[in-house]
Amino acid sequence: MAPVQTPLEARTQASFRAMTQALAYPGQLFPLPESPQPLFLLGEVLADQETRCYTPDTDLLRLLRDTGARLAEPAEADYLFFPRVEEASLAQIALARRGELLYPDRAATLVLGVSASGPARRWSGPGIKGEQLVRLGGLPEEFWRLRQQAVHYPLGWDVFFVLGSQVLGLPRTTSVEVS
Repeated sequence: MAPVQTPLEARTQASFRAMTQALAYPGQLFPLPESPQPLFLLGEVLADQETRCYTPDTDLLRLLRDTGARLAEPAEADYLFFPRVEEASLAQIALARRGELLYPDRAATLVLGVSASGPARRWSGPGIKGEQLVRLGGLPEEFWRLRQQAVHYPLGWDVFFVLGSQVLGLPRTTSVEVS
């Protein structure tokens, strides 16, 4: 007889599957479980007692604290959560760790709340056949320039964009056309 999953186990397992698919197939949307705080679904998967998290959002901060994660400033955080990316957020995002040549895994991961409307950008790289047009709204144009400066494979950030109850991944291996 197989063990029965708790609702928490089922939710985190579904979120984990969506996140891994999102990074394997950049630019494609994958469904997340229903939640009033969808960024926290990713936090449940990523954050634990050995990770450091940053968010400027007080409600999300309280939820992340419940995972046992340590709270940190943007330059020391493993995971940075921004329910909305505003001009003021860019200075904090710019501080996110890019990793080191000997330890590229020390780079930060960004979890950003966005909308589906916005200018189309061409994405290409592993997991994408040819190229894919992706529309994301709620991101200042400067975000894309920051990412372009930060990502020099194997260095750079992996990014999860949360669009309502869906997630889209942008690994550091993906090129994004920036005008």
